Amino acid sequence: MSDINIGRFRGGFCVFWQEDGKRRRYQLKARSRAQAEPEAIDVYREKTLHRKRGTLTISDIWEAYRIDLGDKTTAKTIHYTGKSVLAHFGAFRPDQINTALCRQYVEKRLDAGKSQGTVHTELGHLRSALRFAVRERLISSAPAIERPAKPMPKERYLEKDEIVSLVNAANAPHIALAIHLLFATAGRVGAILDLTWNRVNFQTGIINLRLDDANTRKGRAILSMNAGIRAALLTAHDAALSDYVVEYAGGKIKSIRKGFEGAVERAELKDVTLHTIRHSAAVHMVAGGVPMEKVAQYLGHSNVAITYSTYARYAPDHLADAAGILDFDQIRIEKSVS
Repeated sequence: MSDINIGRFRGGFCVFWQEDGKRRRYQLKARSRAQAEPEAIDVYREKTLHRKRGTLTISDIWEAYRIDLGDKTTAKTIHYTGKSVLAHFGAFRPDQINTALCRQYVEKRLDAGKSQGTVHTELGHLRSALRFAVRERLISSAPAIERPAKPMPKERYLEKDEIVSLVNAANAPHIALAIHLLFATAGRVGAILDLTWNRVNFQTGIINLRLDDANTRKGRAILSMNAGIRAALLTAHDAALSDYVVEYAGGKIKSIRKGFEGAVERAELKDVTLHTIRHSAAVHMVAGGVPMEKVAQYLGHSNVAITYSTYARYAPDHLADAAGILDFDQIRIEKSVS
């Protein structure tokens, strides 16, 4: 199956797609593009998926799930994870999937050199697609998907002198600004590259990483700018050629990965990724005594328990009271003195 498309037809709208080598087209009742998009999905399901209920393969369900996700970031992700997942599971019906098939997939991917975390994510997407199918009543129940345990998060974080070295090693202004923003906001790289000047308020000292759409609000925070990033932003604002804070040649940047990796190499740092910056920022906040609730807000965590489970061990007084209670040697000394 291919993507569904919306076009004009007889003064209105239609939905069309390719199926079994043929072009299928159906006129829609919608009178606007906004109305046509949800109706197109309903028509597609009615004409294809519901008609094939009972014979749907994982490939059918995966494509329906991807289309349903629309413009969400996950839709792009499962486009890539689907290449390996569908090569193994695609021809099977949901009722044909069992533990042995899942374990074969895990073994094959690990043998191919993929990490346990990658395989965990890929099978997680398969599980999500099947749950979507149940929710949409395309299948009556979803099979259990066994996947390897999620690996422990990497402990690597940058010390303060390493942070300075990394920022100084960026040989392009837009890369240096992006790295500085990542450290100052503890934000994800997507939020930094999406940031526009209308969400940077120098008067109030606020940086708003959130977009207006609901799809990207999760995990993005509204933050106060520190003195260092304020100075960097003022300099960038004076030279701005576009609405985007991090820009190149007057336009939005899709990725800073190449420039970032070059800076890491010049700074002679090891095992450093873009996520290391966010992790490092969180570690330094916690180690500096910032309350966990504030750290959670800074990171955009909706549940502070996630922040506690990941970063509590870096707090200077973490479990100190418990350790004191268990100091039985001190009790022995006090008894001997008395």
